[in-house]
Amino acid sequence: MQNFINEERIEPRKRSTSDRVRDFKEIYEVMGREDAREQADRCVQCGDPFCHSKCPLHNYIPFWLKATSGMKKELAFNLSNETNPFPEITGRICPQDRLCEGDCTLNDGYGAITIGSIETFISEDGFKRGLKPSFPGITTKKKVAVIGAGPAGLACATYLLRAGIAVSLYDKQNRAGGLLTYGIPGFKLDKEVVARRVKWLEEAGLSLHVNTHVGSKELSFDEVAHSHDAIFLGIGAESPRKANIANENAEGVFLAIDFLRSIQKKLFNEAYNKKFEVKGKNVVVIGGGDTAMDCLRTSIREGAKSVTCLYRRDKYNMPGSKKEFKNAIEEGAEFVYNVTPKEILVNSDGAVVGIDMHKTILGAKDASCRQCVEIVKGGDFRVDADVIIFALGFSPSVPTFLAENGIEVNKSGCIVVNHEYQTTKSGVYAGGDCKRGSDLVVTAAKEGKEAAMHIIKKLLG
Repeated sequence: MQNFINEERIEPRKRSTSDRVRDFKEIYEVMGREDAREQADRCVQCGDPFCHSKCPLHNYIPFWLKATSGMKKELAFNLSNETNPFPEITGRICPQDRLCEGDCTLNDGYGAITIGSIETFISEDGFKRGLKPSFPGITTKKKVAVIGAGPAGLACATYLLRAGIAVSLYDKQNRAGGLLTYGIPGFKLDKEVVARRVKWLEEAGLSLHVNTHVGSKELSFDEVAHSHDAIFLGIGAESPRKANIANENAEGVFLAIDFLRSIQKKLFNEAYNKKFEVKGKNVVVIGGGDTAMDCLRTSIREGAKSVTCLYRRDKYNMPGSKKEFKNAIEEGAEFVYNVTPKEILVNSDGAVVGIDMHKTILGAKDASCRQCVEIVKGGDFRVDADVIIFALGFSPSVPTFLAENGIEVNKSGCIVVNHEYQTTKSGVYAGGDCKRGSDLVVTAAKEGKEAAMHIIKKLLG
């Protein structure tokens, strides 16, 4: 260990830009065995590891780095899977530059350990050698319903199954995974990776119910509640935020989640709305986060004529992952900074032909210490477009069964919980985006895991 003086940080290898824009396959290669060992061997083994502290799941990062350095592969695999419900997923999609790698001690002059790539290697190498997550089977008479098969729901189900509790998992989509399956594009996360993890949960005793909308006429919330000892709500945040400008409901204006989900359904050969096809069109994406980058890069792969991102701040204030921004630029996306939408322009048929934009500057800092956006008078200009995609974030959905069952939400629509993740209805728990608002996959996983621990304590003592 501590070989950072002799070994430099290496970035994960990527497929060439010309190849990767032709398909939706993952762009990053899984790190090779020797590279993983050498990179892990750079770890300083800090007495107070910031990487561990900054990780929402508090993964045993220094420990599995040490095990990887010594090629104790099974130990590394077990350590990685102990704290994380799906390390092969977080290794691929976490914004490590803002989390573990961002707080690595070696950032001060040497370059952080490539933690995410090593995390992915540990799992994928283990899977090749026949290692799998360990479950005891259903050993109790307790049953828990998990509503929502996204990151929080899958994490909660994982730890309940580890405790021998039977889990029924309900989701309204055709496949489990939530945004892992229908939101995050395949060039970042291969869908077989998600399906493999779900399959292992089913083998462990999970009862999966897809195409099942809890709260509908076909299956009421009461029916689910009466047949289970507890319920976990991991229903996410799927209500897109809008810009509230003229003509934002015009033909050719899309919301990011609708666009991404429809394209993924197309790739799955499922029924999808063809209005979301962008081949040969000039596409404009409004927003600067990872979802905006996903829309840009998806549009490029779908054959858009041009792809432009319009963002209200400068590039140094973009909220998404640096690597996703870099990948979007490499693949041909154009960026215009310090602009904000004023009005969508339509033709006589009501279809989009462009968007009027205000120029902006950054002013005084607000309560969060972020500079406020101010409009520059007389700085308006037009951007021609056939398609406009809004990627402005998401708010929690508020299904009617919440109020009908005394489950309170706050003014933002987030489900109210106590320190044990229990809602205002006894026996009903919640976590992830529906509880805190739109956030990271790893944060949702953390809350699903923690909620599971409280449910286990309540049901098993």
